[in-house]
Amino acid sequence: MTDMEAADPVKPGRIALPEYAMALAHVASLRSEDPYRKVGAVAIDFSNRVIGTAYNGLAPGFDAPEGFWDDRDARQKYMLHAEANLCSLFVRGSVRLVAVTTKPCTSCMQMLCAYGIREVYYRDEYEASEADAIAAMYGVQLRRITTYPGIGL
Repeated sequence: MTDMEAADPVKPGRIALPEYAMALAHVASLRSEDPYRKVGAVAIDFSNRVIGTAYNGLAPGFDAPEGFWDDRDARQKYMLHAEANLCSLFVRGSVRLVAVTTKPCTSCMQMLCAYGIREVYYRDEYEASEADAIAAMYGVQLRRITTYPGIGL
């Protein structure tokens, strides 16, 4: 039995906390205005409550100029990752787990470690990431989840 299972035993007819978080992260990703990659994230506290949801996009209140989304390479440096937006919603040590629809990039995995996150779940692979090595070094559980409740899309 993992620490996660001991802390949150799954009752019949109820999904496990990581799958619940991943379903919420998926819904959050639907808010992204990025036409190339929609990423959602959710943070769960030690009482199994949702601290917040976030998605990748531009800074709050910023309206992209005409044609901004047409050139993926040119606009990429302006995009705020879902994990960065999520971490702006809590303080270090207050989050039990984070679920994100795409494996965190190298910088985001470093940031999640800096915030004291011990469990990170993701759905989609991101080959350019060093998240596996970073998680291993810091003792963070990094696990892929591909099965969780759908929303009928």
